[in-house]
Amino acid sequence: MNRHSLIELDAVIAITRTGSFRAAAIELGLSTTALSNAIGKLERQLGVRLFNRTTRSVSLTDAGRNFVERVGPALQDIHDAMETVRSQQEVPSGTLRINAFPTAAREIMAPLILEFLRRYPQVHIDLVTEGRLVEVVGEGFDLGVRSADLVPSDMIAVPLGGPRHFAVVATPAYFEKQGKPQVPADLHTHQCLRVRLPSGALYRWQFEKNGQPVQVDVDGPVTLDEASLSRMAVLDSVGIGFFMESDIREDLASGRLVRVLEDWTPPLAPLALYYPSRRNPSAAFKAFIGLARECFGAP
Repeated sequence: MNRHSLIELDAVIAITRTGSFRAAAIELGLSTTALSNAIGKLERQLGVRLFNRTTRSVSLTDAGRNFVERVGPALQDIHDAMETVRSQQEVPSGTLRINAFPTAAREIMAPLILEFLRRYPQVHIDLVTEGRLVEVVGEGFDLGVRSADLVPSDMIAVPLGGPRHFAVVATPAYFEKQGKPQVPADLHTHQCLRVRLPSGALYRWQFEKNGQPVQVDVDGPVTLDEASLSRMAVLDSVGIGFFMESDIREDLASGRLVRVLEDWTPPLAPLALYYPSRRNPSAAFKAFIGLARECFGAP
């Protein structure tokens, strides 16, 4: 019987996990054509089809399910053994895959990720930002970044800084013309930038004071789903914006933007870097965790 390469076996597992040739190809760093050819080669060698493929879906055949059940654990043992050897190297190298909320990624980019790349030039960081919560292990990530209160209980968490805040802001020129809202309900008489969530729903601005939460369904001239675009519009005096404070900190310090309703935006949970317990972490993985603790003063 012909020998099979690990990439062919990894391809089967990746397609099974992601449910997509395209997603599996991205995860493995291959073209979709190369991945399809690898699966085709393996199926010819085995003499059976592993996947039912249509233009819209991919699913395992019965033979494919049996193959994955037998090969999956053995393949993981092989990768663990290889990782054990790699972890003994003195110089961190290879790739670290990190999943983060966009706002979280912006907060850690300069102090942690860019500093890490300066210190360890042989490591490649693959940073994926998305609004939805993901299962980092199941989707092939080494690490995740999210609010500490959302970290799964079975993960190890490293705090990244202190509490965070939302900020309601506009330009001095806007407030001179329209006045400043004194309570959240006043926003109904103002031009506000609406925020669309990854789910497609419109975000209701969240406030709280004296333990009483308040949600405001604002209205305004534009709806956006990206913070940098919202910042551009607010700086052009289009209206009032709702941001993570970290995204507009320099604008506040310079006076380009003015903050209102600060007493209605209590502290939020800090960010946390999280990961599953590992028996043999790579040198790059250990170096990244170490730098995160150093940069943010985590224990």
